[in-house]
Amino acid sequence: MAQCAARLEAKDRAKAKTPAADATAGPPADQSAPNSEDPPAPHRRIIGIHPSLEEEISLQKNIKDRISYRVRLIASVDCIRFLVRQGLAFRGHDESKESNNQGNFLELLTFLANHNEEVRTVALKNAPENLKLISPKIQKDIVNACAMEKINVIIRDMGDVVFSILVDESRDVSIKEQIVVMFRYVDKRRCVIERFIGIEHVPNTTAISLKIAIDKLFSKHGLSISKLRGQGYDGASNMSGEFNGLKSIIMKENECALFVHCFSHQLQLALLGVAKKHDLIGTFLTVVCNMVNVVGVSSKRRGIVQEKQALKVIEALKGGELLSGRGQNQESGIKRPCDTRWGSHFGTLVSFTIMFSSIIDVLEEITNDRLNSEQKYEASIMLQMVQTYDFVFSLHLVKNILGITNKLSQVLQKGDQDIFNIDVLDMNHMYCAQGKSRRKAPKLTNFHYFRVDFFNTVIDLQLQELNSRFNEANTELLLCLACLSPANSFSAFDKGKLILLAQLCPCDFSTMDIKVLEYQLQTYVDDMHSHVKFSGLKGMVDLSKKLDETQKDKVYPLVYLLIKLALALPIATASVERAFSAMNIVKNQMRNKMGDQWLNDSLTMYLENDVFNAIDNEPIIHHFQDMKSRRGRL
Repeated sequence: MAQCAARLEAKDRAKAKTPAADATAGPPADQSAPNSEDPPAPHRRIIGIHPSLEEEISLQKNIKDRISYRVRLIASVDCIRFLVRQGLAFRGHDESKESNNQGNFLELLTFLANHNEEVRTVALKNAPENLKLISPKIQKDIVNACAMEKINVIIRDMGDVVFSILVDESRDVSIKEQIVVMFRYVDKRRCVIERFIGIEHVPNTTAISLKIAIDKLFSKHGLSISKLRGQGYDGASNMSGEFNGLKSIIMKENECALFVHCFSHQLQLALLGVAKKHDLIGTFLTVVCNMVNVVGVSSKRRGIVQEKQALKVIEALKGGELLSGRGQNQESGIKRPCDTRWGSHFGTLVSFTIMFSSIIDVLEEITNDRLNSEQKYEASIMLQMVQTYDFVFSLHLVKNILGITNKLSQVLQKGDQDIFNIDVLDMNHMYCAQGKSRRKAPKLTNFHYFRVDFFNTVIDLQLQELNSRFNEANTELLLCLACLSPANSFSAFDKGKLILLAQLCPCDFSTMDIKVLEYQLQTYVDDMHSHVKFSGLKGMVDLSKKLDETQKDKVYPLVYLLIKLALALPIATASVERAFSAMNIVKNQMRNKMGDQWLNDSLTMYLENDVFNAIDNEPIIHHFQDMKSRRGRL
């Protein structure tokens, strides 16, 4: 504080030095003496205060006011930083002085003032009425200043490198179409970074509207589309359409902006296709969803399921069937699946398998209920279906398929499954189809039906859907990228595919560069095999860092450029999906009137806490001051 006061005092003394010198010099020689019509002498001379002393008093008061203003401004910035990091609302329902709860911002500022004497003496009731720095407009200006400083840090971190964009669109809680734009690039530390750049409201989701919004964002931050090397979208026609999609419009301007259909999204679509095309799988998933509704419709039934499951876990622990330990055998319920997120279906089937016997017990209780329950007869039908071999076979088949493809799923412990209530079929006996007469049913053995008509059919449908979803272009691009992997002593290295990858980027590799790259690649892989420092690398990020450490990036500049381009290409749009999840936290039912700029600024800081936490208050308060003319001065 003392240094701040000294700096401000020296600055003001320098400004006041010239006028003071001019005042002591007196009037010019040719200027006549003042007459009786001249204005009276200043009041200070009447009361006997020396001019220099009054200037000193005024200077000290100016310094004190500016210090107080800085303390108030930093206090408001600190409160805002806390609220936006937590995604909390600022305003309260009643912010009057008589209110018991003035809202998060005022309550937090009051708390800070009560625990900080320096803030208390200059803030809130001790601040000038026109300079309290607590109005909603001031709050929004500070949030905007924070957001712009965070974006500036990201843009500076990107520098002049090539990058990719990840875009997706969704509706917020107020049914407004919003698009999220994220950048993927390789930073100066050779790490792959995906950063949230902004959320833009669009009038509609046509490809033209999306392109206009992206151009506006690029222009706002001084970015050029010529540096774009990748596009990551989902499979919607307005995004990835071959002729009029967003990716096609961008590629007309920049042919090097390669499009990558989100591989995770394609995988989900393939699984969805199996459920739609196979009657038994579709029926099975429908029964599971209905059963979750019946068993979990009330808190009472959910409590019964959890209570029965807890007793079975205790018995299994006593019998040594389950291992005890921290984080194991925790209480869980039946998860409700969501049609748009197939990871939730896997979770539902896993919990269903773990709690199978407990679910059977609850269904029996509902069926035997003497009261006329609306779901009594539905539970009776489900109880019969659940205990058939067809249902159990479908359960394990679909769970295993989803488990193999769900790489992000956690390893869940299998619980006690009461399979003894199910009649295991003799595979040599004739199969009896459910719901069909024996006369019309095909003459098949159980082995033939479950092995050929069921298992093989599902697998064939799965392969067909995967082949149709993962088209040749995307698959070839993925294989080319994999050839750069250093895993297993560069076992995936393929010079031909890497040349093909370079040819897909004519903006970075000329015809001459392609020729030079062929020779560099051969020397490069021999060097990697013989260099002990490059053994045991796990991925391309490690490879990029190691090349930089050993100065090999300068020996093989074209190979290194190819690695950077590969790292910048998007593979999945999971970061965009997380941004939409955050949007539902920041703009919820209680805050459904948030404006577009307010939403964008709040999300910018909420999603990038690591960047925001590293930004000091000084650039934020100076950005706030420079936005427009302010009453207070720093």
